Amino acid sequence: MTTASKVYIARLAGLAVYDPNGDQVGRIRDAVVRLRTTNRTPQVVGLVAEMPMRRRIFLPITRITSIDPNAVVLGTGTLNLRRFEKRPNELLVLEDLLDRRVVIEQIDRPGVVVDVAMERSRRGEWSLTRVAVREQTGRLTRRGHVHQLDWDRVRGLIGPSDAQGIANLLALMDTMRPADLANALQDLPDSRRNEVAAALDDERLADVLEELPERDQVEILTAVGRERAADVLEQMDPDDAADLLGELPPPEQEVLLDLMEPDEADPVRQLLKYSPGTAGSVMTSEPVILTPDATVAEALARIREPQLSPAIAAQVFVTRPPMATPTGRYLGMVHFQRLLREPPAEILGGVVDNDIDPLQPTTPLPEITRRMATYDLVAMPVIDAANRLVGAVTVDDVLDHSLPPDWRDRDAPLPITPGTGTGGGHG
Repeated sequence: MTTASKVYIARLAGLAVYDPNGDQVGRIRDAVVRLRTTNRTPQVVGLVAEMPMRRRIFLPITRITSIDPNAVVLGTGTLNLRRFEKRPNELLVLEDLLDRRVVIEQIDRPGVVVDVAMERSRRGEWSLTRVAVREQTGRLTRRGHVHQLDWDRVRGLIGPSDAQGIANLLALMDTMRPADLANALQDLPDSRRNEVAAALDDERLADVLEELPERDQVEILTAVGRERAADVLEQMDPDDAADLLGELPPPEQEVLLDLMEPDEADPVRQLLKYSPGTAGSVMTSEPVILTPDATVAEALARIREPQLSPAIAAQVFVTRPPMATPTGRYLGMVHFQRLLREPPAEILGGVVDNDIDPLQPTTPLPEITRRMATYDLVAMPVIDAANRLVGAVTVDDVLDHSLPPDWRDRDAPLPITPGTGTGGGHG
């Protein structure tokens, strides 16, 4: 494969990175440039890649043998797994330059940076050479003409970024999975992170908050204001909303719960009553629940709903009415594989499985883990003293609460695979 001599960096975001054996090692998230004391344009010293465990590492530009529209390929050598940290004389192109408000010298008009090109010289050195700037025409910024300009024909590229917007950065993040977007937010300065978070719609922000460390969740929730925070909490799964509210002082919890719609706040209030580390504190109060006279076809249609997580959609719980938790008497559950083997007209009461004892709200997490592992289950029912279903503990709930508290934090230690290397730093 060959490498183009000029590459627009925003187009690299999200590209897969492969080692010489063809194995994917991560995805490109940004480019690192070093500022120079002369009037020469910034030198590109490497790319930032996100590893599978959400650790961002530095890839020296000299290690990259190929860049094409579909992938970035590394040459041979040891991969440095030390977490990337920007140095004082460096910029991250997408983080620091994208959406920056600048001045187009030739027409002396304001504009917004929408992309930056890096170009390779005959000596093999990469540097920033061209800037794509959208001319700012009143309030309709995005409709302005896009100018392709030499780096030295744009004023305001280097210096304080107080006037930096977020539109193009949001566009780059639009296709990211919530976990990847959460990791990207952790790399931004607090003020810019909060600005990006505030620009997300309620559902998207709720998904991202669920993937962030508790500290960042609380800071973002505080930054968006109470009214918006209540709206976002309503979009979260009740168990995740309860976990987040559990990080706040009780008076603040009550303020936010009062601002939420009653039918959204009630299940969260119930979950907050359970002791930490028990089935009640980690369960979801909204599993898939049907009555025994529902058919297999109805159950399959229910678990096909796209908003359900795989763990929730893996089984249907069967109870007497009412079907909202706490339900009527719990009867058992039906795994989706059993549903696939039964005639569509068969009723759930005839195929229900009730030979595994449900959990109690007070069942401790180690016991839950042991029982789920013993029976190879992805979810277990939780019933109260009156044999009513009050929720279900899923395998992702167990993992989330079994891992170290800082496992979502990008600063947490990363397990090292032998042979990959740990020393160095970057360029």
